[in-house]
Amino acid sequence: MSQAPPRTAAPLPAERSPVEPTSPAAATYRERCARFAAERDRLDRRLRRVGYARLAVFASAVAVLVWGLVTGALALVAAAAACGVGFVALVVYHERVARTRRRYATLWQLDAEALRRLARDWDGLPQRPPPPEAAAHAFAADLDLFGRASVFQLLGAVSTPPGAATLGRWLLHPAPPASIRERQAAVGELAPLLDLRDELALRGRLMGPASADPEPFLEWAEGEPWLTCRPGLLWAARALSLGACALLVAQLVGVVAQPWWLACALANVALSQTAGKQVDLLLDRVASQASAVEHYAEVFAALAGTSFQAPLLQRLQAALGDGPLGAARQTRSLARRVRLTYLRLSMFYFPVQTLTLWNFHTLALLEGWQARTGARARGWLAALGETEALAALASLAHDEPTWAFPTVADDDPPLYTARGLGHPLLPDAVRVTNDVEVGPPGTFLLVTGSNMSGKSTLLRAIGVNAVLAQAGGPVCATALRLPPVTLGTSIRVQDSLEQGVSYFMAELQRLKEVVDLAERAQADGTRTLLFLLDEILQGTNTAERQIAARRVILHLVANGAIGAVSTHDLTLAEHPDMAAVARSIHFTEQFHSGPDGPSMSFDYTIRPGVATSTNALKLMQLVGLDLDDGAWR
Repeated sequence: MSQAPPRTAAPLPAERSPVEPTSPAAATYRERCARFAAERDRLDRRLRRVGYARLAVFASAVAVLVWGLVTGALALVAAAAACGVGFVALVVYHERVARTRRRYATLWQLDAEALRRLARDWDGLPQRPPPPEAAAHAFAADLDLFGRASVFQLLGAVSTPPGAATLGRWLLHPAPPASIRERQAAVGELAPLLDLRDELALRGRLMGPASADPEPFLEWAEGEPWLTCRPGLLWAARALSLGACALLVAQLVGVVAQPWWLACALANVALSQTAGKQVDLLLDRVASQASAVEHYAEVFAALAGTSFQAPLLQRLQAALGDGPLGAARQTRSLARRVRLTYLRLSMFYFPVQTLTLWNFHTLALLEGWQARTGARARGWLAALGETEALAALASLAHDEPTWAFPTVADDDPPLYTARGLGHPLLPDAVRVTNDVEVGPPGTFLLVTGSNMSGKSTLLRAIGVNAVLAQAGGPVCATALRLPPVTLGTSIRVQDSLEQGVSYFMAELQRLKEVVDLAERAQADGTRTLLFLLDEILQGTNTAERQIAARRVILHLVANGAIGAVSTHDLTLAEHPDMAAVARSIHFTEQFHSGPDGPSMSFDYTIRPGVATSTNALKLMQLVGLDLDDGAWR
């Protein structure tokens, strides 16, 4: 469990600013940020100098050309041509320097974000939308898995769509123990490889928004070639373009007196306006990943050039292949062909297309790659997605070296046993840890305590660490052992005006889902339900709430589930049936008197037994609601 250390409650508590992290990981990131920033700034200065030189050479070329044309001096025209060549060279060099500068600027950004993650500075971190299936998993919202100040933000930068999808799936769907152990070994190996992990994140960032959805490209890659399955159309395009070019050259050299090439050009226009429209649609599907393809190629090359020891990383590397048919070479080959589609954005495209049917020949080259390699592209991206998800978990292992890799095993009886358990979303400076045990089946953990004392945070700490454990990552604890579990939670319940669902009904529906999960888990026998219920059934009167809550909890316990229930109701465990299965712990508060009036503080430390105090009236005093009973008569 983790909460802030003892603090004094005040009517309007001030927001804490992020604490500057001082860990070894923070020192590493600061050094890298300084190095990348220095290189970025050096390249900025070079870009300015090259820009000035480019402008000067262009102006010189124009001036010398005009002078040469006016005076008729061929030497000056030749000098202007030489200046033009120099200008083109400077343009190419400027773009190369700009690309390198973007690289270092992005690397600086990635390591600066790592510092913000260490400080839990959530507003300084990018957010990704949750995966569509997250809405079907209530624990995703209850445990803050996605969105601002979430587990997804805490993990390392995940920049490619396959990586984000894979990591989201791992957080929502627990892996079997054997897979967890394989992931842990891979995460441990990737943790110190900062340069490789930054390269993965860098390439994803440089892909830009065009890489948002690779599915249209993958559907094309896995589909049947369109143009090459129509050999008559393909050969007609080749013959017409060859005829147009040959007749044009023949007229220019005087072999043919009439512009017969125009007949071929008109036929090319007709073909472009008919079959050419389907060709353009297919090219659009490939070009949608144009900016991503080159970066995928660089990522594949980086992974192929790294020697791994973890079996999972070796399998992922093998899935990318090696040699001429490997992912790196084949993706680079595709990138060269995709560059041919860029001509469609040029002002010269129409005359070139009219003369040569450029889009037909470009699609034919792309379909050659499609027929030979396209079926393997989805597997390459899936392997990349798994590698990037492992790298994100490895970032957490690198940043938090005192956190432990948990043991997930089919123990009998199943127990969730943690030492030094904390909430991973809280910064080190404000986290308080506790030893926690949930289970065995036939019991549940009853957590009592006053308002603000830490009950809900304890439940979330238990659940979030179970998610991290079963995703294959480290957990915020010095030790954690748990069985394979399915999570069932009722922590953050909301009513719905649109659907006409009251808070009480929404909570009942959530509890029904948890009960159904427990029954399915018992019937299936492969996983134990870990339930986390926070202040359940608040929307009804006390007497009925006690009866209903007791029935739900006892039914879950009878179905072999383990879990924790937090409550303000200090009498919930007094019923004999509940007393027989409840293991009670509590949090408490301390009251102080001072020159500014009464105050209250919390130490967020677990104590055995049921709480012996409440603080609702004291909190009313602290916020200025110390009202006399007579005011209501």
